[in-house]
Amino acid sequence: MKFLPTQLLLFLKNKPDRRNLILLGKFMLVLLALIVVFTVIFHLLMLREGRIFSWITGLYWTLTVMSTLGFGDITFHSDSGRFFSIVVLLSGMVFLLILFPFTFINFFYAPWMKAQEDAQVPRALPAGTSGHVVLTQYGPVTESLIIKLNQFGYPYVVLVPDLAEGLRLHGLGIKVMLGDLDDPETYIRVNVQQAALVAATATDVINTNIAFTVREISGEVPIISTCNFAASVDILGLAGSNHVLQLGEMMGVFLARRASGGDACAQVIGEFKELQIAEASVAGSPLVGLTLKETKLRERVGVSVVGVWERGRFGAAQPETLITETTVLVLAGSKRQIEKYNQVYQTERHLKGPVIILGGGRVGRATGQSLAARNLDYRIVEKDPARIKANPNYLLGDAAELEVLKAAGIDESPCVIITTHDDDMNVYLTIYCRRLRPDIQIITRSTLQRNLPTMHRAGADFVMSYASMGGNIIFNLLKRSDILMVAEGLDLLKVQVPQQLAGRSIAQSSIRQETGCTIIAVRQGEDLMINPDPFMVLPPEAEIILIGTVEAENKFFSMYGHSDFLERAE
Repeated sequence: MKFLPTQLLLFLKNKPDRRNLILLGKFMLVLLALIVVFTVIFHLLMLREGRIFSWITGLYWTLTVMSTLGFGDITFHSDSGRFFSIVVLLSGMVFLLILFPFTFINFFYAPWMKAQEDAQVPRALPAGTSGHVVLTQYGPVTESLIIKLNQFGYPYVVLVPDLAEGLRLHGLGIKVMLGDLDDPETYIRVNVQQAALVAATATDVINTNIAFTVREISGEVPIISTCNFAASVDILGLAGSNHVLQLGEMMGVFLARRASGGDACAQVIGEFKELQIAEASVAGSPLVGLTLKETKLRERVGVSVVGVWERGRFGAAQPETLITETTVLVLAGSKRQIEKYNQVYQTERHLKGPVIILGGGRVGRATGQSLAARNLDYRIVEKDPARIKANPNYLLGDAAELEVLKAAGIDESPCVIITTHDDDMNVYLTIYCRRLRPDIQIITRSTLQRNLPTMHRAGADFVMSYASMGGNIIFNLLKRSDILMVAEGLDLLKVQVPQQLAGRSIAQSSIRQETGCTIIAVRQGEDLMINPDPFMVLPPEAEIILIGTVEAENKFFSMYGHSDFLERAE
């Protein structure tokens, strides 16, 4: 109740609400006058019958009769008194039981509730709001993006054209603002000229309208648009989008580069200036059976092993970690060092069967094109005839049928990539393929981030979340971003050297032991030292580049903070 005065002031700012409140007050005055008149008449009639009552008793009788309670402890003996009782009773039924509830609800309660809803879903941001991210739709991609924005303290707002949807999202803890996406006034009220970014993640047509409308208001704000069709890329660019993201095609590239090519070759999965992060499947290489300490990769080729994937689980690289046929190394180094690794450890390709892609949609087709760029044979299994291309690599059929999978080459294939947009189907196919081939590499797409653990339990070696990938790509395009996702659940971070660690060596900092993050580079001025010596002292003005899982990243920031680092690193 301590907020009641503030809420009343907000309520009274609206002219229609003030008018309604005045009408309600007039009705209450009429009702009060009626009660007073009935109380006076009660006393006059009782005097005619020779009885005297107090004024409190008269008011009591009037209220009990008008409210139809009528306890019967005070009654008239004359016909005129009884007729008066009937008039009071009928008046009470009309005024208290019909008009009063209707008037109260219509003129006060309903406007009050609407005012409360408007407070939860505002129609404008406070004056002076700046540096915020404007999201034009709430979906899997923006849901993942909001998690990142909250983690790093970036303000945001989701535009919603419907009040009911706004209230639903507000109930989920999402910051929303009411406004039509095609109305220039909406973007004026959202302070788009001071925004850090506008992300349009609806359909291509809606995104084009959003970009064009925003660009009319502001020529400077960065606009990021997602795109479903290649023909829309140029149109979105002409409408004003700074970046057009074909997430389906990007997902195909991400999935394809994790496919085992049978040659133990390191595939670059992320770059940070001169620093490259690569993943290398070691099956068939001389590294199998050795511990990381025994490989001496740093001494031989200069790369640093910053982690290992084992059946979909990422672990920090420890000297005693044993390398198996299913191990995938995460390497950090310069371009020259990664190339030297491939020269030393790349083996001849001995693939007996093609890589099988289950699903011939945008992601599946993009995956096939990326595999072809690596000179890998592939087969796309698709049950929709409309998606089958005039290409011998396409196979019409249901991937849930054993005969279809055998025709595609499941018995000899080194890898299955599952690319459908249905997470339930992807879990089903993952379990099915793992049962058919316990030794095969299974790479699975997940639309929703929450289904990642389920995919791993089903038997997937790698899972890439469409939502997480899209959210991280948009986050990486923020001007102030100092984080880069290089794999699902694996991030590259750039932060200023924490004050607690300045002047200490990397070994003394114990960052890997305490947080799970690994320092893979140190930048001082224009110089970038990749894979620094463990005994290097961290200068206070330098930046360190870390790699770690989301959990390790959160642990690092919980120990050393993050907002101060990001401000200092700009």
